[in-house]
Amino acid sequence: MLINPKNIAPPPYADGMWHWRRHFISVAQIRDRRDLDEDLFPLAHHLEHMVHNEGASQLLVGKCLYDLFYEPSTRTMSSFAIAMKRMGGMVESISNVQFSSVAKGESLEDTIRTLACYSDVIVLRQKEEGVAKKAAEASPVPVINAGDGKGEHPTQAVLDLFTIYRELKRIDGLTVTMVGDLKHGRTVHSLSRLLCLYDGIQLNLVSPPELRMPDKLVSELRGHGLEPRIHDRLEEVVPESDALYVTRVQLERIPQDQRPATIPYIVTPATMAMAKPRGEMILMHPLPRDSQDGNPEISVEVDADPRAAYFRQCEYGMYARMAILSRMLRAD
Repeated sequence: MLINPKNIAPPPYADGMWHWRRHFISVAQIRDRRDLDEDLFPLAHHLEHMVHNEGASQLLVGKCLYDLFYEPSTRTMSSFAIAMKRMGGMVESISNVQFSSVAKGESLEDTIRTLACYSDVIVLRQKEEGVAKKAAEASPVPVINAGDGKGEHPTQAVLDLFTIYRELKRIDGLTVTMVGDLKHGRTVHSLSRLLCLYDGIQLNLVSPPELRMPDKLVSELRGHGLEPRIHDRLEEVVPESDALYVTRVQLERIPQDQRPATIPYIVTPATMAMAKPRGEMILMHPLPRDSQDGNPEISVEVDADPRAAYFRQCEYGMYARMAILSRMLRAD
């Protein structure tokens, strides 16, 4: 049940994840769903109401965020920056490391220690899996993992779950179908782990054999009580899906000789004709939906469908990241 957004957001859950100056590297840090249901999601909803009615707040006046991105980004980098500014904070960024001291051979640890001298939180995207943890170990200020190779993207998972929460009004008991490149897609890796916190989730994994979710992760999910169903054909599971989560093929992480010849699945109006009605089903995508060969996983004709939530998903992401930053940078 969503809180009344006019209410003042509640204080953090006493022993929860979201508190003063903690790094956020992996969704494994979230061990109690109350950290989301009773703290972060109500706060994000409260901040959404505030933005719509007041435009901005002064929650983080005097605080500075540093975006450090070793890989391209539109939504993650921009939403963190705007989230910080909407709360009165400041933002600096390095989005092209070839113009920084990295080009001179500076280590990641020294770059992080330097930027920590100027900022209160560092949002890091790196090409290599596990690098965010190494950065956090070197940093005296909080580090937020904004994607580490094919590893994790924890804030994306939080905003994805918040999108489901806002659109469908519940998470327990839903059927979530993930489609596309499940082997290299860090967004589905993180989201599937978060879904283990909830009851009665049915997870469908749809991909060609060469792009299936790693066996190690599937075993991990099973160890937490989630029993994924593996499918090759999308049409088999569209009618039962409450949330259909489509991902792009991560061509930049796949050797040339191993890349699929075509996009394995494309969602069209015909696909959506098989799905549940408005209010019972949403279509999600972390975006961009166009692969490097210019073919989209979701056709533009689907954009007008009210069940297409991917651009609302972008907006919800800003509120979720506002909530994360508020909890991480405020002692009260």
